[in-house]
Amino acid sequence: MKSSLIRPALALALAAGLAGCGGSDKAEFVVKGTITGIVYPGAVLMTNGMELAIAPPATPGAPVTFEFPNRLEYGDVYNVVFKSEPNNQSCFTPQNTIPNFNDTAGRLAEIAITYACAVDPYSIGGTISGLTADGLVLANGSTGGTITVGKPAAGVTTPISYTFAGPVLFGTTYGVTVLTQPTGQVCTIANATGTMGAANVSNINVTCVAAPS
Repeated sequence: MKSSLIRPALALALAAGLAGCGGSDKAEFVVKGTITGIVYPGAVLMTNGMELAIAPPATPGAPVTFEFPNRLEYGDVYNVVFKSEPNNQSCFTPQNTIPNFNDTAGRLAEIAITYACAVDPYSIGGTISGLTADGLVLANGSTGGTITVGKPAAGVTTPISYTFAGPVLFGTTYGVTVLTQPTGQVCTIANATGTMGAANVSNINVTCVAAPS
């Protein structure tokens, strides 16, 4: 009777001894987080030899949660970076304002990373030729921005370069119009409308001539 009780007790003691020597499972940590602002595909996160593709949400810009499949052990160093950002977008962390997040597993109770992504902006503009009077005002319908251009200095005949202060986001349409004609002139615009691509637009050119008498 006594021996039948001793054996289970010894087994429990041995298991406890193994646990004290590192026989138990080590703490594991999940690398997870949230990304806001994703509109386009192409985002891929990576850390510790793992890669994770992030698809845009059904509602563009809505928060997207992610979780890497493998677990990290206590003390593992991780560095979550964008192998590729979403197409035509830039992403950052509120902590660093750059798209990476590095730390050591176990320093915090959980690994919860937050990213924000924004669609890339580009400028629009062009040249103005033939302007000889003041009063020209151009407007961009997509941003509501305007720009006032005065006549060049006496003797200057080269085209005037201009750029709207407000950028236009990739994929957004723009439309430049003459809001106010210069005194005694009529100005027309070439390449006035379009959809913003992945580069600045600098060919929205304005030509001014004398108004019909």
